[in-house]
Amino acid sequence: MRRKIAYPLATTLGMVASTLAVASPALAHGYVSSPPSRQALCAAGTVANCGAIQFEPQSVEAPKGSRQCNGGNANFTVLNDESKNWPAATVGGSVTFNWVLTARHRTATWEYFVDGTAVAAFDDNNAIPAASVSHTVDLSRFSGRKTVLAVWNIGDTAAAFYNCVDVNIGGSGSTAPTTAPTTAAPTKAPTSSPTTAPTTAPTKAPTAAPTGTTAPANGTAWAPGVSYKIGDVVTYEGVSYKCRQAHKAIRSWEPGIWTLALWLPL
Repeated sequence: MRRKIAYPLATTLGMVASTLAVASPALAHGYVSSPPSRQALCAAGTVANCGAIQFEPQSVEAPKGSRQCNGGNANFTVLNDESKNWPAATVGGSVTFNWVLTARHRTATWEYFVDGTAVAAFDDNNAIPAASVSHTVDLSRFSGRKTVLAVWNIGDTAAAFYNCVDVNIGGSGSTAPTTAPTTAAPTKAPTSSPTTAPTTAPTKAPTAAPTGTTAPANGTAWAPGVSYKIGDVVTYEGVSYKCRQAHKAIRSWEPGIWTLALWLPL
């Protein structure tokens, strides 16, 4: 299934895009970006040793009907591994789940489960969704640490996309932030060093942003490993793009026709 996108860039690259539809992981599909799903945590580097999912968090596709974090997809069994002690986002009783869609398929329903129990469903009536989708789900009947299974059921195939999101409902203190961290442990020393060198990843962003982990001045070249926020402007292959959704860049998410959920050409 191919999709039509009403941007000038889509027209000029349409023929090339058709030939790349199967080969490039960037063409695959969608995931929950916040609160961060397990694959989002892997892509951000918050959880290490995740295997292939760290490079394609949008690709957890499997037949409909599974209640596993990987949907039964043998390529991503790491998502079922409870020994990884997945960080849980601290949330209230009402939680908004935000999806990034890198390929927008006709949609039957979006479903949310807690402990195998259905808690919410949203019917799209086989429509093509926007590049980013949000659902607010009432989790007030639960408390403490829970794993929410979020499922995107495709309307015109037998497939669905699966995400597990670990949350601490009504909790506080020791859990992960409600969005995928935008400041991982710095790979280089901050431009303005703290008074003592930290031996572990800082719990708060240093007063001077670490080099290479936060967005550079607007108009500079896109780069992997950089945390971009909404409104940041980058250049890539001679074209300027504005960031549509905060994220930490990885290879295969370069600005272009297949990442319109993240970058809007200017």
